Amino acid sequence: MNRKFTCIVCPNGCEIEVDYEGCDIKNIEGEGCKKGKEYVVQELTDPRRNIASSVVLLNGELPLVSVRLTQPVPKAKIFDVMDIIKGIKLEAPVEVGDIVVKNIMGYDSDLIVTKKVDKIS
Repeated sequence: MNRKFTCIVCPNGCEIEVDYEGCDIKNIEGEGCKKGKEYVVQELTDPRRNIASSVVLLNGELPLVSVRLTQPVPKAKIFDVMDIIKGIKLEAPVEVGDIVVKNIMGYDSDLIVTKKVDKIS
């Protein structure tokens, strides 16, 4: 099978063409760096995505605070992870790097705060 990928790992956005059968890669062309090949292999064997979102913040100077995962999770589980994130409410104050959920859904990925928000004074 032949398939084209646009690499999203670095700013180059290389168009990578792959000839493969199942998870067995026969030929890769177009990658501008080694990250491109690694990206294609992962996309074919275990596609993963990172999530950035926001959660409700109670008693904060802002009504929401931004959060993100520290590591990508399986693409097939994104909606399950988002269901967890949608149900979260935090209490202000919060700091950058605060862990909201450790090892979300058993994956080696934490949900962390990405913005400092003080409590309403």
